Amino acid sequence: MIGKEDKIYIAGHRGMVGSAIWRALENNGYKNLIGKTSKELDLRNQLAVQRFFDAEKPAIVIDAAARVGGILANSDYPYQFLMENLQIQNNLIDFSFKSGVNNFIFLGSSCIYPKMAPQPLKEEYLLTDSLESTNEWYAIAKITGVKACEAIRKQYGKNYISLMPTNLYGSYDNFDLKTSHVLPAMIRKFHDAKLNNNAPVILWGSGNPKREFLYVDDMAEAVVFALENKLSDSLYNVGTGVDISIKELAELIQIIVGHEGEINWDSSKPDGTPRKLMDVSKMTDAGWKSKITLEKGIRSTYEWFLEHKDSFKEVRVKSITKSDIS
Repeated sequence: MIGKEDKIYIAGHRGMVGSAIWRALENNGYKNLIGKTSKELDLRNQLAVQRFFDAEKPAIVIDAAARVGGILANSDYPYQFLMENLQIQNNLIDFSFKSGVNNFIFLGSSCIYPKMAPQPLKEEYLLTDSLESTNEWYAIAKITGVKACEAIRKQYGKNYISLMPTNLYGSYDNFDLKTSHVLPAMIRKFHDAKLNNNAPVILWGSGNPKREFLYVDDMAEAVVFALENKLSDSLYNVGTGVDISIKELAELIQIIVGHEGEINWDSSKPDGTPRKLMDVSKMTDAGWKSKITLEKGIRSTYEWFLEHKDSFKEVRVKSITKSDIS
């Protein structure tokens, strides 16, 4: 069992997921949390990571650090998405193991599963078919992390767990239109278009693909649950078990934001995977399930966006730019 005073290192603690995990741990009484910014610790640098573990000696490590992005970013920077994610996670996993860390949480993504896998996605579908080509570089890196944790668990009996969240969103999300995922990109686009006299919003694809979305505070609670409960396996999906079409998502966000213009779909652009719904029965059977509805989560996310919008560059254009569907 872990203790409230155990030193917990959260890699990526300034990001959307890492900051939510930090808040959740504090709210649950954990008092010895540590984090380093990328300027303080370059997780791609093997020697720097080794020195960090030698100095800090954390008892628990949560890997919420990664280079992330949508279709456009993955397509433009395949080498960086593959290599940098491998460097980050390999350094964290290896030095956690070598320094005696017994509890490690590795966070991945639903993109690790084959593009045409049966729905909903079960953990057992991993490596049964080919990946979605638009984000295979990121997916391959994450699959390697999952297998590394599984190998340590199998060979050495350490509690190394991989949690595969569905599409996450919430406070501290990325609202940059060139690198963001579909939900925050839509919030940004509808908001900017509303300010631009309710200009039409152009979105990629047909709107037909279906996606599942999990509010990041729910994800953080799943991490706390995984730390506090002995899970019997190494890989667990984390999601709501409910999906929605991209068209329905756009209409919901449009209502919440208050945009009154047209939505136009550019069908010449790729849709990505037709459907990605997670089978979350393993986590449900273990005793955890999500609590925050999609509408409530989007409203909270838009409220956060409005509070911090001055830090985002306003986009005042007649034709709204690209959207990514992860």
